[in-house]
Amino acid sequence: MTGDQTTGPSDDDSLGSDRPGPAGGGSAGYEMARRALEEARAAAKASGRAVGQGRTSPQRRTSSRSSRRSWSGPGADSRDPQPFGRLTRDVARSRGWEPRVADGTVMGSWETIVGTDIAAHAQPLQLRDRVLYVSAESTAWATQLRLIQTDILKKVAAAVGEGVVTSLRITGPKAPSWRKGDRHVRGRGPRDTYG
Repeated sequence: MTGDQTTGPSDDDSLGSDRPGPAGGGSAGYEMARRALEEARAAAKASGRAVGQGRTSPQRRTSSRSSRRSWSGPGADSRDPQPFGRLTRDVARSRGWEPRVADGTVMGSWETIVGTDIAAHAQPLQLRDRVLYVSAESTAWATQLRLIQTDILKKVAAAVGEGVVTSLRITGPKAPSWRKGDRHVRGRGPRDTYG
């Protein structure tokens, strides 16, 4: 040994029992770390943060920017393009327009609902109080439509839904007026063979 070296305790031994080693003071360091971790958890709970999640399970972001940037994946998603008919039906339902849309569907799709043969000889005039007023081109067609009106009502219900049209009011063509002037005799008169 040289004179420069001393045999006393080194600077590393000044930590004492906090340093684990064969001397037996290792449990005090563990207790200090555990106490510091518990204090950090208590401080996090007091400030309203989630405790104990760590890096493996991060909290989800709720900002709209992060939801716009994520991918929808291969399955169906609410952000996928929607059919135009479904969107307009949802808008009509949310604003209370369904009865008027049903009226327009009956009037606009009359030919597809009843068929081209009936649509060529009869046209819907109006839908009021769930009664559909239909004008036939002749008295023969009006009679024919009255005979099959239950079938027509079923077709209309299949197209626009139950309860939109509950009955049909079918009329024939209007007879020409033979009245001239203000004065006339009441009753059917000589020309009573029309309609």
